[in-house]
Amino acid sequence: MSTFLKLLVASLATFVMAQAQAGIVKVGSGAFIAGSGLITFSEFILGTVNPTYLPATYGGGAGSPIVTFDGFFTGQSLSATPATDCPGGASTGCVVGTPSGPALSLATAAPDANIVNDGANPTSPVLSGTPTFNGPIGILFSADQVGVGLDGGYFNGIGGTSITAYARDGSLLGSVINDALGIEFLGLVTDDGSAKIAGLLFSLVGAEPAGFGIDNVRFGTAGQVVVPNGVPEPATLALLGLGLAGLAFSRRRQLN
Repeated sequence: MSTFLKLLVASLATFVMAQAQAGIVKVGSGAFIAGSGLITFSEFILGTVNPTYLPATYGGGAGSPIVTFDGFFTGQSLSATPATDCPGGASTGCVVGTPSGPALSLATAAPDANIVNDGANPTSPVLSGTPTFNGPIGILFSADQVGVGLDGGYFNGIGGTSITAYARDGSLLGSVINDALGIEFLGLVTDDGSAKIAGLLFSLVGAEPAGFGIDNVRFGTAGQVVVPNGVPEPATLALLGLGLAGLAFSRRRQLN
């Protein structure tokens, strides 16, 4: 095989592998369009613990997921060394560990999530971890999603809180952190538009002086979430592969 063909094959393989490994892209609330799911926590009474949302509860249509909440996922725990894992953050909101497979699940022994009032949030009620406004929150979807987002806050520190997405087998997909004060929408989508997000963890990674909660959880699959431009669709990748293969064949014929 000529040097040209070797370079061509290597480049194509690298490109395809990079695209096959879906990453995470941070998005705003506008990425969630008509038909996407929305949970506001006004659907249940104050004090509800670890709420479970059937599609009918939040107005979801056919194929919408069941959404459940708790403190974190099976295989995870609160950090024993928060000063190292979440510098400056409360130990009660610092989660470590990788969710265990083969199927992502919420940990029954995790601190509870509760629906509470929040005077700092204009769309209260909200969901808080335990202790109030200082505990983590795990979100589990019965069907994989393309994108998930939520209103987090009220933030008094930048870079102290994150949302982390996990696949159905518990593997890490990616995370984003808050970069604003007050109430900030934290959203993420898979960069190739594939439905791979099975769960989301809202927790501390640093200092958050005044505590934190979530509201207005958004989620959706293909057609309900806008994926940022510039990411080739699978069909585009296939055409690119055929085009490069054709180029290689043409080059080989010229060399023969």
